[in-house]
Amino acid sequence: MAKQQDDALWTLARAERATLAEDLSGLSAEQWRRPTLCGRWDVEEVVAHLIAAASMSQRQWLRSMLGARFRADVHNQRRMADHRGSTPAQTLDRFRGVIGSTIAPSSHTPAYLGEVVVHAQDIRQPLGIPRTPSVDAQTPVADFFARRDFAVASRTHVTGLTLRADDGPFTAGAGPMVTGPTLALVMSMAGRAAYLDELDGPGVPMLRRRLVVDARA
Repeated sequence: MAKQQDDALWTLARAERATLAEDLSGLSAEQWRRPTLCGRWDVEEVVAHLIAAASMSQRQWLRSMLGARFRADVHNQRRMADHRGSTPAQTLDRFRGVIGSTIAPSSHTPAYLGEVVVHAQDIRQPLGIPRTPSVDAQTPVADFFARRDFAVASRTHVTGLTLRADDGPFTAGAGPMVTGPTLALVMSMAGRAAYLDELDGPGVPMLRRRLVVDARA
């Protein structure tokens, strides 16, 4: 059963990578340099990060983290630089090359689906690209993010809140209500305050305060 679930999640991840590659194929040189929702990284840098994430085994990840003295930002910056091409076209070709990858540093498959879902929107939202991941892909990511902190402090952001999607089956937690599209819940759990305006309910001010504090840390 666990293998079937993992296979299904990797199928969703491959589909989301493929649709992102389609979106990227039409970008201008200027759009590749645009800021994203992912901190200081531009579009090409986020794509290079996605390539790195789909290329590292557990052993490679541990070696890289040891070399970075377990500073995740240093590790991420180094691996992003490794996988970035000499041009955006080369970076896109490299991304197309990992669309079918199931390589990951750990067995937390929903987190690696979340990597694609979140970073795709980090790119699409600032560029005004209307495509969004499928609700089927968003829902297991939302479930995982609500249950634990992994690469992002998602569970910490929503502790003591009830989350309920209005476009799918996702629901989690207890406390003041936060409702809205599954994607807005996922992105807000991942710390993307740009999606808070799509949410409603008495728990939204608390969530907003937490994201502001996290962004300042």
